[in-house]
Amino acid sequence: MGDHKHEHKHDHGNLKGRNLGIAILLNVGITVAQIIGGFISGSLALMSDALHNFSDVLALIISWFASKLSKRDQTAAQTYGYKRAEILAALINAISLIVIAFFLTKEAISRFSEPVEVQSGMVMILGGLSIVLNGLSVLLVQKEAKDSMNMRSAYLHLLSDMISSIAVVLGGLAMYLWDVSWVDGVLSIGISLYLIYSSWGLVKESVRILMQFTPSKVNLEIISSELESIPEVINMHHVHVWQLDDKQINFEAHISFKEDLNLSKVNEILHKIELLLNEKFDINHVILQPEIKGYCGDDSMVNQDVKK
Repeated sequence: MGDHKHEHKHDHGNLKGRNLGIAILLNVGITVAQIIGGFISGSLALMSDALHNFSDVLALIISWFASKLSKRDQTAAQTYGYKRAEILAALINAISLIVIAFFLTKEAISRFSEPVEVQSGMVMILGGLSIVLNGLSVLLVQKEAKDSMNMRSAYLHLLSDMISSIAVVLGGLAMYLWDVSWVDGVLSIGISLYLIYSSWGLVKESVRILMQFTPSKVNLEIISSELESIPEVINMHHVHVWQLDDKQINFEAHISFKEDLNLSKVNEILHKIELLLNEKFDINHVILQPEIKGYCGDDSMVNQDVKK
């Protein structure tokens, strides 16, 4: 049947691209400064933060490219276009955070047996610079992160790096005041655990969409009950629900009617169902197949497409 779409202004996309570009430049600067400072100071926490900042640069580039790609027109060869590009970007960015976290943990553990002298003053200065520039980057992408998994993954990279930079500065201060070198390794492990915790939810959400699982906010039992309250309808069956991207939820089903109706009346009822799904359940792409009762021979809500 119909297709309800949310309209977006073109300047919103341009603003998102510009903000991502600025954030990329800021993080390139942070990364270069911290790599140099990490080698000079001998700080693993600072090198960890630099590596995380480098992952931010890659994540932002991936997010920017995916955002551009997702806006390409649909074609006969790609009837959905490239709408899933941003979901793939979110998954890649989230997994990269987890991989980095495991790498940092391994390096931090090795430091406990082979401690390295750390120049705490440089650690605090460069950590402070990272806090300021990452804070600016977070503000640049914060608004778009609310409505896009892709931008949320980039935002998560930036936010977690700002938090890790705060930990680096606190660690540098502790080493300066009390000369405790083990703090550097402990903070690195703490940062790693935070990265894993903050990324896992995004990984699960991305995989759910890519595997075309029913969106968690869609309750088929409630929808079925709503449709069966329509006098002319017996039930819905052969239902498939999946999420294409952050905004579009697709719904297709067979609608079984109690009696043979005129096509105009069928269209009227199907349009009513379509509006119901859109307004009450935020489902914006609906395909309904009407049929007389008993036509399918199987009224299961969910069944296999290919019968053995």
